[in-house]
Amino acid sequence: MSNAPVVVGVDGSEHSLLALEWARTAALRYGAPLVVAHVLPDSAQLYAARRSSLADPSQPREYADPVGVHVRDVLAAAAELPREVRYDALEGSVPEALRVAGEGSRMLVTGSRGRGGFAALLLGSNSRAVASTAACPVVVVPHEARRAPDAPADPSGGPVVLGLHAAETPDDVLAFAFAEAAARGTTVQVVSAYAIPPAPTMVVDNPFQVIPPEGLADDGNAVPAEREMLRSQTERLAPLRTRWPGVRVEQAAVPGDAAERLVTASRSAALVVVGRHHPRRTLGSLTIGSVAHAVLHHAHGPVAVVPTLSAS
Repeated sequence: MSNAPVVVGVDGSEHSLLALEWARTAALRYGAPLVVAHVLPDSAQLYAARRSSLADPSQPREYADPVGVHVRDVLAAAAELPREVRYDALEGSVPEALRVAGEGSRMLVTGSRGRGGFAALLLGSNSRAVASTAACPVVVVPHEARRAPDAPADPSGGPVVLGLHAAETPDDVLAFAFAEAAARGTTVQVVSAYAIPPAPTMVVDNPFQVIPPEGLADDGNAVPAEREMLRSQTERLAPLRTRWPGVRVEQAAVPGDAAERLVTASRSAALVVVGRHHPRRTLGSLTIGSVAHAVLHHAHGPVAVVPTLSAS
């Protein structure tokens, strides 16, 4: 993955330009190439097909692409660019073209919705389709209206929040979260949910605990389900702590809905990382899991949806 590019899908909308900026900084962090992928509009694709079939030399060789020109202008004004920037004009449907463009990449970045989205639509159909089918991690960057009123002005320095089902989340999801935290020099906050509610008298001001590698910071007052969840987390995280010893880890086992807790944490997070598939489904399924679906629709900041990447 050392030379794998960061790929970003753009369409010229303000939402996609936010994704472009996110991808630019990600490529700089990793020292990776940046690929700016733009799916040509239907009219341009039709023109190219007709010109090819008619072979009319009187017609211009290329269809005007104002989106491509605009995106180049935007990047030209950036303070710093990755060592390599490539522009790809794609044909086909948007989800399929971006899915193919993302193959072999470090990640594929997209805005939460494009030019055609309704103002109230939280997640566009193209973004949802790409997050559900791409073979690489997909980062969905939400539009400004999704930012919480009390969110920090610059959440990029916040923690990387990892949604973890200790028994079933693939290792690739954990590795992506730790790699992001290491590249950013920030903390991984691990959130797992359990079904048993806490005692009515329990009040937790800060659910995150810093858990040392050698054991749990547990004074014996935690409910059994919480204590067991923290132990399961610690076992799963041990190899990641060894691989990324400089990454600080905070653990939380919370009652109730995992998606709700992740959405709340997204207010101040640099990134929320979730696995793509529902844990009860086969890893080959293209259906996005319920937690990933809910977080994508309601998170206040960027969300990474990570498929299983390693060969089984």
